[in-house]
Amino acid sequence: QVQLVESGGGSVQAGGSLRLSCAASGHTYSYMGWFRRAPGKQRERVSSISTDGSTSYVDSVKGRFTISKDNAKNTLYLQMNSLKPEDTAVYYCAADRTFAPYCRGGHCFGSYWGQGTQVTVSS
Repeated sequence: QVQLVESGGGSVQAGGSLRLSCAASGHTYSYMGWFRRAPGKQRERVSSISTDGSTSYVDSVKGRFTISKDNAKNTLYLQMNSLKPEDTAVYYCAADRTFAPYCRGGHCFGSYWGQGTQVTVSS
């Protein structure tokens, strides 16, 4: 059974750090990513990583967030530094075996999704 379980969310002051984890079971995924939905906004892809190690980031987090994956543990991470109030959102892990999960036209696509973890950054 496919399952993605996020952890590591919480409340932090601006400038602080958090590390999100996503434990995957059921399959080994070639593509994984982190998404977020901020209050009143559409879900967006924050970062993704593929099996060859290539990564992508949305401009607003470049230089502050780092995505990584421990293949032995089948766990995805998102290290978030220099957090800002605008990073406040529910963060989701997504995975797929054939393409990098993405969002387009207000919809997000990927075969498997976690339940989300709340990140709140106060000023």
